[in-house]
Amino acid sequence: MNQFPGYDQYQLELQMARSARAAGNEGKARVCARRAAGIVAGEYLKQRGFPVSDPSAYTRLKYLHSLPDISEEIRQVTAHFLLRVNEDQYLPLPVDLVAEASWLEKQLLFHKPPYDSDDFVDK
Repeated sequence: MNQFPGYDQYQLELQMARSARAAGNEGKARVCARRAAGIVAGEYLKQRGFPVSDPSAYTRLKYLHSLPDISEEIRQVTAHFLLRVNEDQYLPLPVDLVAEASWLEKQLLFHKPPYDSDDFVDK
């Protein structure tokens, strides 16, 4: 399995998010999911040579969201992590940040681009 330097912490955050949700603490689940997504965003940015000095998940996700070359689907999912809860402590959209953190990791760190046909031609 491909693992990145923050993989163990990412997995821990996802597990804490799932445990919090199972215990009925959706607020803590969102916080842990956001931290997991921030770890993924930070690793993605590092792999592409962007400076990643701020450990804040929110800052990393906001920076990722601002990149012009990410797909619209990644931009939309990243935007979900930047949402603020309403006065009743719920997100304004029906999204599952725990599932989206896992999806984001697969898209950003393990998605392989299509092969170029020249890859199969003897040169």
